Amino acid sequence: MPFIDRENAGQLLAVSLEEYKDKSVVVYALPRGGVALGQIVAEHLHAPLDLLIPRKIGHPDNPEYAIASVSEKGNVIKNEFEVSQIDPVWFESEVTRQRGEAARRRKRYLADRKSSDVKGKIAIIIDDGIATGLTMKAAIDEARAKEPATIVLAVPVAPRDTIRELEQLVDRVIVLKRPLQFQGSIGFYYNTFNQVTDEEVANMMNNLPL
Repeated sequence: MPFIDRENAGQLLAVSLEEYKDKSVVVYALPRGGVALGQIVAEHLHAPLDLLIPRKIGHPDNPEYAIASVSEKGNVIKNEFEVSQIDPVWFESEVTRQRGEAARRRKRYLADRKSSDVKGKIAIIIDDGIATGLTMKAAIDEARAKEPATIVLAVPVAPRDTIRELEQLVDRVIVLKRPLQFQGSIGFYYNTFNQVTDEEVANMMNNLPL
């Protein structure tokens, strides 16, 4: 059965992370869709909520199809074959554009809010689902640079082959739904999967305790 909506998925994810309640944890959500889940998880675990803002680089002929991703610090994760087939000038331009978009989002969502200190603690990375895993790999790189003791990845749904890849990069992966045949779209696994706006993310982050 699909998830009702992001709130339902966040509640189920929070229960699956119960063992981390009241521990030295920082919850990191990926905007936009992951923030609604991250807020629920952070509240349940009594943990601070922060953001990781990697950006997908879509194929020029099909922007929804990820061929690479870039972290806020500039690390680029590529599907090497796909990237080799496109104009390198276009690709570098798109990397620069997406880095700028990540910076814009951080300022819009967090303003001058200080980043959480996760050094030596547990980082839990949350999103509303994973498809290719390229964006999540950039997020993991960003989280690792913050020097947590442990990185846990937790999402409602992801393809099994992607899960296997990500399990090599973090200490633990929690996925509630692992379909045998992934349908290609995260939204397929939700009854309601509305677009989340910048304003909604900013409101969620601004309403958090300091």
